[in-house]
Amino acid sequence: MDLILWRHAEAHVIRDGQSDLERALTSKGERQAQRMGEWMNQRIAHSTRILVSPALRCQQTAKALGRSFKTLETIAPDAPPEAVIKAARWPDGTEPVLVVGHQPTLGLVAALLLTGMPQPWAIKKGAVWWLRSRDREDGSQIVLQAVQSPDCL
Repeated sequence: MDLILWRHAEAHVIRDGQSDLERALTSKGERQAQRMGEWMNQRIAHSTRILVSPALRCQQTAKALGRSFKTLETIAPDAPPEAVIKAARWPDGTEPVLVVGHQPTLGLVAALLLTGMPQPWAIKKGAVWWLRSRDREDGSQIVLQAVQSPDCL
């Protein structure tokens, strides 16, 4: 199973009277999302389930893919890493899953899956971490398939 963690692109700082969920992408963030969306569309399967935080910045980031997606309240800002893992059905899901979410949650998910311990790993804005679970004779393995930043595209 593939689990792709995509941190939302650069967003505006919160303004007076605005909730965190209402923060929109900056023009730089829009460019980051577009570049990363193009890169991923060349690589992800058509069957990929796309799960997105309800935050506007995540919704805008996901729209850059031009694919349908499901919004999940359980992966909103400050969600526990276990909520992302459960929503993705990791590692038992049958299709690849792309999660568009937030720090520190996505960094904690990556660390937990790769090391067994939730650690405060940083994932850059707009970047993707692509993990793959695969079965081997001696048990299952988790492979870091790719790490891509929009700044490198």
